[in-house]
Amino acid sequence: MNNKQVNEKLRQLPSMDRLLGEETVGRLIALYGRTQTVHVLRETLGMVRDEVLSGMEAPSSADLTARARTRLQERMAPTLHPVINATGVIIHTNLGRAPLSAAARTAMEEVSRGYSTLEYDLQAGQRGHRTLHAERWLCELTDAEAALVVNNNAGAVLLALTGLAQGRGVVISRGQLVEIGGGFRVPDVMAQSGAHLIEVGATNRTHLRDYVAAIEAAREKPMDAPTAEAAPTTLIMRAHHSNFRIVGFSAEPSLVELVSLGREYDLPVMDDLGSGVLLDTAQFGLLHEPTVQESVTAGASVVCFSGDKLLGGPQAGIIVGRAKYVEPLKRHPLARALRADKLCLAGLQATLLHYLKGEALEQIPIWQMMAASVEEIERRAQRVQRKLRQAGTPAEIVGGQSTVGGGSLPGEKLPTRLVALSVRRPDQLAADLRATDPPVVGRIAEGRLMLDLRTVLMEEEENLLKAIITVIANHACD
Repeated sequence: MNNKQVNEKLRQLPSMDRLLGEETVGRLIALYGRTQTVHVLRETLGMVRDEVLSGMEAPSSADLTARARTRLQERMAPTLHPVINATGVIIHTNLGRAPLSAAARTAMEEVSRGYSTLEYDLQAGQRGHRTLHAERWLCELTDAEAALVVNNNAGAVLLALTGLAQGRGVVISRGQLVEIGGGFRVPDVMAQSGAHLIEVGATNRTHLRDYVAAIEAAREKPMDAPTAEAAPTTLIMRAHHSNFRIVGFSAEPSLVELVSLGREYDLPVMDDLGSGVLLDTAQFGLLHEPTVQESVTAGASVVCFSGDKLLGGPQAGIIVGRAKYVEPLKRHPLARALRADKLCLAGLQATLLHYLKGEALEQIPIWQMMAASVEEIERRAQRVQRKLRQAGTPAEIVGGQSTVGGGSLPGEKLPTRLVALSVRRPDQLAADLRATDPPVVGRIAEGRLMLDLRTVLMEEEENLLKAIITVIANHACD
């Protein structure tokens, strides 16, 4: 193609003014706004010009507009949207952890409509404190003297270490220097807080005498000594193992023993509990996960845990414990940087109310999922299987296991029933289901795509069926 032919094809391309006058482009502007539409049209025209210069044919105005529409849809599509969790992982960190109860969602929606009493005292007619909104109920549920809510548990741990131990030593077992998802490591957070890490014991075995030796050694060193081991000890810390378990030849002191030691040396004990469970997990056939109430009763000065794990609420970091240690944290400068917003506090209040009313098992989704029997899940799986077969989509029901997830009860499983889909390319089927609206996320095992209904909400079943039937039909056409 010579230059004359290329120039002729370029002249066939519509101008920007002409495109903006077309009805289809007007509809794009109504949907996406003029600025974004003009920007994408210019990008698309630039790409088309490059294609023509490389020898390709010039597209029609309709084709060019269609390409711009596709680019606008991709550009303006939100990246955060709901998914159907069919993985069987109840507290799936990558999928947003705990789904909220209907009451929690309603409370968050209501408080977001307009103004609220976030920091306003209606009785006094003057400024109030956001810290009070969840404190009373947290204290009532855990028997703690004081409570504080921040944005997440990493923030709670950082605030507690900064406020209670900055510039001083914190004694912790080597077996508890954990790393959880996203590269969060206890030593790194401790360093950021300005506290000095004093690790004691071995990876698998730590004894009370190891803590005593570290505390005594620090007391014998000069106050201005530069090493962490020589820093005056101000705190004993216990950290939940979170997402792993030490088995076999292992040992570590109980929280009660650490508290007793702390009293002997006049040192507070901080318990990074992580999961924030208020109910006994043993009732579901799982191991007993240490509860917040047990930590408070044992005498921990400060207990930190998450709001969106086994508590079943919104993302939050919660600190409960003795007023002597919690109250100063409320006034710490870092507390403002980490404070929770009105949506979090509204959702957390509604979640806590479920526990106060004794209805957590019936109203909080994660507890509904854990309490669901194998027979109940099998009935749901049979219903899904029957509807799939009616649509010409074969499915099999097989035994499987669900997990709690979220760094809670590592290695613990719940028996379940899986809907198994056998296709020639299970990886492609999984990818296609993730591209549906709403996306469906399952897991591949034994060369099949497995869907665990334990983590699929009842109101999501219809959309799950539609997605499977549509995607399987497309696969059959391939």
